[in-house]
Amino acid sequence: MKNILVPTDFSENSWNAIKYALEFFKDTPCNFYLLHVTLISNYAAGDSPIFPTDTLVEKTILKQAKSSLIKLLKKIKKLKANEKHNFYTLSNYNFFIDAVRNQIQEKDIDLIVMGTKGASGLSEVIVGSNTGDLITQVKCPVLIIPEEAVFTIPEEIAFPTDYNIFYQPNILKRISEITKMYDSAIRILHIAKKGEKLTEFQLENKDFLNDYFLDEKHSFHRITSKKIETGVQCFVESRNINLIIMIAKNLNLFQRILFKPTVEEISYHIEIPFLVLHE
Repeated sequence: MKNILVPTDFSENSWNAIKYALEFFKDTPCNFYLLHVTLISNYAAGDSPIFPTDTLVEKTILKQAKSSLIKLLKKIKKLKANEKHNFYTLSNYNFFIDAVRNQIQEKDIDLIVMGTKGASGLSEVIVGSNTGDLITQVKCPVLIIPEEAVFTIPEEIAFPTDYNIFYQPNILKRISEITKMYDSAIRILHIAKKGEKLTEFQLENKDFLNDYFLDEKHSFHRITSKKIETGVQCFVESRNINLIIMIAKNLNLFQRILFKPTVEEISYHIEIPFLVLHE
């Protein structure tokens, strides 16, 4: 049984994330935990947060959240029923990251699914937001669902890397789990500047990836581009990519792809789901 945490603010993009997750894991037994966090920062006297009694929190601050979660649960149950899925509602009065960390520990969470609104560029929306804090501060896999993402079987998965990181087998195993779910092909992508050659260390890491994915559909791709995000966009369009997988440890590449794209021609951040993995 997979335990999945789905933070929600009851917006359309968080609803889209829920629908995507239900489709993505339709053949997988799952416990879905729907979490709404009423932020402590919303209740403050000047710069000082207010910490009321537990009774007051339950009767007043969380009353509306609990009501909205019940409505959300009813909305989910109007969708096609899936006997493999169980749903639970959670409401917390806390700081967002603290609330998520608590639930990860208490519920033994395997994955977080989070919707994001990316109409004007992912960096403007995620950086400094709940989603940005989540993927950089919480050591748990996060599946990010952009507001315009529509579920399609992830036949083509992009795995951008600069080969400067040795990926531990436990990380690669998580990628393999997804490729085996849908018989997906993993496309290992390297964005390089013109004339740039791989070092011996990079070549060793590339060979390791080739050996690891030997029994799975995979291929290596190199795109020459001055900007990493432009190269990713080109690859996404040319290969009809359905999912992008990133390793947070590969910090430079991770930040460039997820947090830098703001120009109009970069659209992958509002259409293609991202899976962020941590070691």
